[in-house]
Amino acid sequence: MSTTTRGALLYEGKAKQVYATQDPDLVWIHFKDDATAFNGVKRASVQDKGEVNARISAHLLGAVGAAGVPTHLVEVRSPRDHICTRVEVIPVEVVVRNVVAGSLARRFGREEGEVLPRPMVEFFYKSDSLNDPPMSDEHALLFGWAEAWELAYLRHAGLRVNDVLKAFWAELGVTLVDFKLEFGRAPNGQLLLADEISPDGSRLWDRATGQHLDKDVFRRDLGDLGDTYRALFARVFGHGLDGGAAG
Repeated sequence: MSTTTRGALLYEGKAKQVYATQDPDLVWIHFKDDATAFNGVKRASVQDKGEVNARISAHLLGAVGAAGVPTHLVEVRSPRDHICTRVEVIPVEVVVRNVVAGSLARRFGREEGEVLPRPMVEFFYKSDSLNDPPMSDEHALLFGWAEAWELAYLRHAGLRVNDVLKAFWAELGVTLVDFKLEFGRAPNGQLLLADEISPDGSRLWDRATGQHLDKDVFRRDLGDLGDTYRALFARVFGHGLDGGAAG
């Protein structure tokens, strides 16, 4: 374990806190138990949510990093804390979809559950105050949010991450419906996959039952999010949060 120490709070989001460290190129990210939906309109505290997301995210970031998509994760400091490369976040959320759900169904009048013939990549402008509107390459280029080569990389990396995650979840009997990614520019200029890969930012459906295993449980009042996340954790790691065998 490194000697990195946590410094001043730099930013607090809906689900995480970001702290400075003594190294200007590293940040300390703490995962909270807060659950939000509809850009913070609906809120709750969910026991163990932060630990589940932190540990699943670390596992999946490791998998996609091994598959050739560099990430910001440097070290797992505790079950809820990551040491990460400090990045300048690109304000372009990358959403990769395998099945029609959520806003895609609403925007185009498609039936939720429709399987797409190939993965779809969409860009959204990262802005809570504007409810993350859909955007095109032209918006990103003309408003100065990203360069053409960066957008091309975001698409390429999003599809590569999709390949890795689809295979990972399929082995666990889970359909990867869609997920969102964020990227940032490291101090050396390299583009890194940032933020997290967790059930907070993914839609995951049980292949056999169709049960939702993600934050839609909270958004749509489909059950207890804490129980859902703890069960998903056990499915991923083969044991519960306390290390006991999965029930």
